[in-house]
Amino acid sequence: MNKNMQRRKQVWVRLLISFGLAILTSFGINNLPVIASDRTFTNVSLDFINEYKLPEQKFENTPVGGLSGLAYDRIDDIFYAISDDRSEFAPARFYALKLKFSSEKEHPNLENLEVIGVNFLKDKTGNTYPKGEVDPEGIALTGDRTVLISSEGVTSKGIPPFIDEFDLLTGKWLRSLPIPQRYLFEPKKEPNSNKSKLPKPEPQGVRDNLGFEALTVIRDSIGDPYRVFAITENALAQDTQADEQPSESRFLHYLVGNIAPLIVAEHRYPVEAMTPPVTQIGVNELVAIDRGGHFLTLERSNGSAGLSAKIWQIATGSATDTSSIKSFRVNPNVRSIRKKLVFDLATLGIKLDNLEGMAIGPRLADGSQSLILVSDDNFSNNQFTQFLVFRLNRN
Repeated sequence: MNKNMQRRKQVWVRLLISFGLAILTSFGINNLPVIASDRTFTNVSLDFINEYKLPEQKFENTPVGGLSGLAYDRIDDIFYAISDDRSEFAPARFYALKLKFSSEKEHPNLENLEVIGVNFLKDKTGNTYPKGEVDPEGIALTGDRTVLISSEGVTSKGIPPFIDEFDLLTGKWLRSLPIPQRYLFEPKKEPNSNKSKLPKPEPQGVRDNLGFEALTVIRDSIGDPYRVFAITENALAQDTQADEQPSESRFLHYLVGNIAPLIVAEHRYPVEAMTPPVTQIGVNELVAIDRGGHFLTLERSNGSAGLSAKIWQIATGSATDTSSIKSFRVNPNVRSIRKKLVFDLATLGIKLDNLEGMAIGPRLADGSQSLILVSDDNFSNNQFTQFLVFRLNRN
């Protein structure tokens, strides 16, 4: 090993040690024997401001729709929204959006939204993704003029899950974050008569359309390593429990720098249990609200009563590291991430569409912090792209 490589390794080790100490402090090592107490959570509430429906439109010959994830660049005051188009209507892409809010302090509404740009994602060969080879769902800005994109994973189509980094301006593929083997589904194989008597292997990995959607980044300053967090929409195949139990998603925590990205920890995330009339529920978005292990999650549900969603605050401080646990069915006795309901969107009294994206936005005219939600219209004439604006209160 040459001297330059030795120096780089020493710097990386020092960063890991200092970062690890910061995690133990900020994520609550002193709270391991935590009791059920509101002190686990930070004081957060939401006030609804208004709804904005994006008119159906095209931009640079692409249908603007399927908006499944949202990120905000506060330096340039631009939102970025990933389209979950599997290169079926146009090549896989993300849009740049300019949101205009009222300047009136009494009514800081979202008044208008303009699509100002589109970037097409490039695969490792430098070409746009062919039809059916990617399922983009989540988006997060790194601060390095790059963007992280998560592909959900579609077992029925053979589309693998990933979290990859792309150039913000060109869409060029840059690198992949490591995905543990337990998240990867086994490809379907042709029947083999010679092996027909072998026991069928237990299913594993992300289930169909239930992989990575929720994605967020925490960064202290440009040049330093940053943290990436992701949650599977629902339980891995080997973690599925009885229907009456809360589904147990997996929460991944990465450290990303100028060397190979590293998985720091993993935790169990309890998705709300389904009760009639709900027949489907999952985690669709994740937003960091501080550097102490507190986040907001968006859980979208569907059923005979229609679409709905809830926003939860979660705290990771006392959760067990589940990195070494292949199946929660085999090792069920671990401490999950704790969660607390912040807002049930069913109480708004308006028709909700397929809400999937969420981001902390700019300060509003009254000085308050905004939180923006967006819906995925599935490119359907029976749905619409819905933006919801909230005031985010942190006392």
